[in-house]
Amino acid sequence: MTARATTGRSRPELITDAALALLVERGMRGLTHRAVDERAGLPQGSTSNYARTRQALLEATVRRLAEREARVLALDGMPGPAGGLDGIVGALAGVLHRHLTHHRELLVARYELGLEATRRPELRAFYDAAGRHHFREPLNAFMAAAGSREPERHALSLVAWCEGLMFSCAAGSYHATVPSEEELRKGFGELLRGMLGVPGGGAEGPAGA
Repeated sequence: MTARATTGRSRPELITDAALALLVERGMRGLTHRAVDERAGLPQGSTSNYARTRQALLEATVRRLAEREARVLALDGMPGPAGGLDGIVGALAGVLHRHLTHHRELLVARYELGLEATRRPELRAFYDAAGRHHFREPLNAFMAAAGSREPERHALSLVAWCEGLMFSCAAGSYHATVPSEEELRKGFGELLRGMLGVPGGGAEGPAGA
């Protein structure tokens, strides 16, 4: 029985998921073609056939990470602004809490790849493009739809707040303490109401409708 038949994943997915797991377990130094083959349970040479160079392997791993994080965050599934700010705040809190409690390994892998990108200009460009396509552009559009008059600046503020919290809870001083969904809801509410100019109450629409 093939690995794909056993797991339901394609060989590229097996390889890149194994690469992500190695980044979490061993860091960047532990990411080698041979180690990926062993971690994925594939014959030696499988990873080299798929990604012949280290750069190619890193790019494929970044691509897979972006795909998996996009599924977790599901920005395209956020409620629309017509339902009011409370729905948006609740959805964002739920997504972030799920990421912190069930997908923390993706955050650690992203930090490993992000740091490596600071040392590899060719990876930097690929890493940035993946983030722009999967997260930055959708978030800009989301903030514009929510009523922001400066969606790009507000999206940056929202990302900075989320990234700081995620790093603190995944690898920083709060690694043993994950905020509750209610605490995250309060934080998102304070942040978004301040940016969008919505009074603290709850029923108003994002643009003050």
